[in-house]
Amino acid sequence: MYVIVAGGGKVGLNLTRELMAKGHEVTLIENNRRRYTILEPQLEHVVHLGDSTELWVLERAGIERADMVIAVTGDDEDNIIIAQVAREKYGRDKIIARCNNIRNMEHFDLLNISPVISSTDLILRLIEHEVPQYGLVHLLKLQAEDLEIIEVEVGIGSIAAGKTVGEIDLPEGGLIIAILREGEGIVPGGDTMINTGDEVMLILNPGLEDDITRLFTASEESFA
Repeated sequence: MYVIVAGGGKVGLNLTRELMAKGHEVTLIENNRRRYTILEPQLEHVVHLGDSTELWVLERAGIERADMVIAVTGDDEDNIIIAQVAREKYGRDKIIARCNNIRNMEHFDLLNISPVISSTDLILRLIEHEVPQYGLVHLLKLQAEDLEIIEVEVGIGSIAAGKTVGEIDLPEGGLIIAILREGEGIVPGGDTMINTGDEVMLILNPGLEDDITRLFTASEESFA
């Protein structure tokens, strides 16, 4: 696979190293000359000096034959431009962009750029996972498909506890895809029992989170 990585910061450098170690062909584009002189000897001539928001730089890097474009500069505006140019101008369909400021995530969403990686967002999701009172954990957002994958722990006395998958009255647009129980994953069928403490993964349309929370989280009586 041929990959273009735009942005030679720590993320871009480590990403390039890992991709090369896996046998992929990679070109890293860095626009800071001082940084370029540091990267070039480390990566053995796969680094191009230039502004990756400029067409001629991307063309020199071979964007027209790239299987994937990854925009990980430290500037969200640049990452948006690179992603849009790769998709709209050169027809690349495998694009990954980095969002440095989570407040800019809505701009990526508005322009239908996906997937977008935000370290802040990932940390927030880990907090959700580690702090039970958050209840529902967002695992993955499929922007183009208008779907998301979530995980929720089955609480004591919840509506779902003690019922089979087929007996749970899920809202339209929601589907249970896996159950994690005692460290093992289960692909459920209609007769699979849901137990208290299970971690249930669902795929659903955005906006159904409250309905899912109502079904799977502990009842108020269980706290009495």
